[in-house]
Amino acid sequence: PISPEGEPGAGGTPLPRALVVLLGAAAAVVVLAGVQAVAWFAGPVFLALVVVITLDPVRTWLLRKGWPRWLTVTVLVVTVYLVLLAFFLVMVVSVAQLSTLLPGYTGRVDELLHDGLAVLGRFGVGEPELRAVLSSLDAGKLVGLAGSLLAGVGGLVTNLAFLFALLLFLSAETAWAGQRLGRIARDRPWISAALRGFATGTRRYLLVTTVFGGLVAALDTAALALLGVPGAVLWGLLAFVTNYIPNVGFVIGVAPPAVIALLDGGWRSLLVVLVVYAALNFVVQSLIQPRFVAGSVGLSTLVTVLALVFWTWLLGPLGAVLAVPATLLAKALLVDVDPRARWADALLSAPRRDEG
Repeated sequence: PISPEGEPGAGGTPLPRALVVLLGAAAAVVVLAGVQAVAWFAGPVFLALVVVITLDPVRTWLLRKGWPRWLTVTVLVVTVYLVLLAFFLVMVVSVAQLSTLLPGYTGRVDELLHDGLAVLGRFGVGEPELRAVLSSLDAGKLVGLAGSLLAGVGGLVTNLAFLFALLLFLSAETAWAGQRLGRIARDRPWISAALRGFATGTRRYLLVTTVFGGLVAALDTAALALLGVPGAVLWGLLAFVTNYIPNVGFVIGVAPPAVIALLDGGWRSLLVVLVVYAALNFVVQSLIQPRFVAGSVGLSTLVTVLALVFWTWLLGPLGAVLAVPATLLAKALLVDVDPRARWADALLSAPRRDEG
């Protein structure tokens, strides 16, 4: 047997520390490449796992009330299905309405482009360059955008059916999760503790994020409806979903309604929407919510930002939504289960104010 250099009590020929680091990095690259290749599968599986873990306390509470195990699983699955179906139907209707509105803005887009390029002309941009830019812009692409939106909704149907199947099987498996963790705890108590810590941190994070997301979505929807911006419900749903994206969710959520407000009501409407979103979303999502999130999951702000970039690259858009839970799982499997790696927890965790 071989062991890393300087490892106390290890037998065999020691490996140089630099070689151990290089081998570990190479193995990590291979694993990440494999995960990225099956991101279409890994993303929905992890999403289903997170949903089931989050709602598992409902099943536990029903068991304590004396409900049979099979009935608690059935209630859990039906509840998740109804919530996802309601969310999906509202999104489909909103996107369909938006797809019918976008082609009507083609003339408005041309007008705004000409006005904007005219302003550029005042700053020295030549007329030939302006004409070249105008000829390359096609407002009719809005029609193509509407078609792509509908095509994306059609793709969601397949993903939703796959997600439903995953939720069914995972919900049935969680009925025995406590028993299995108990068996693990008898031989490897630190592994059981790490997995329980992941589940607890995920529930706390999703609870805090869902509460703040629901509040922001309701306020945004009401404000956009009062301002007369088309698709207010859709943009409210977008604000709710992007609230799960750490740190930059506000920017992603404000862009589409701001563009629609510009096309529908002009620059003044755009400024009003930006001011309203800044007052509602920025204060809640960027100032208040991060304090609760940091306390609930124990990750530093820098780690959440880096996790957002990493998991988005690895799993695509779904990785942005699952960045924090995925980081908690990686921390549980790579740091918390290994006593020798506990030093890394000091680099990943949010600083404690009581320690100065």
